[in-house]
Amino acid sequence: QRQMCIRDRLTGVGCVTKVVTNLAVLEIKNNKFYLLERAPGVSVEEIKKATEGTLVVEGHIPEMEL
Repeated sequence: QRQMCIRDRLTGVGCVTKVVTNLAVLEIKNNKFYLLERAPGVSVEEIKKATEGTLVVEGHIPEMEL
């Protein structure tokens, strides 16, 4: 049985394509989270530890400009 994430309960499966949190900006594609940007002072390792789903990290991940 697949574990339901909060995104499924709030919006329905497949409706959300981008998530912005206090740690990062993530794009959802192919049931994976693609790391696009990270919050100032937050490391990629911290984001990996906080992410339950499959996280894809490709290349250099810039900090968000606030």
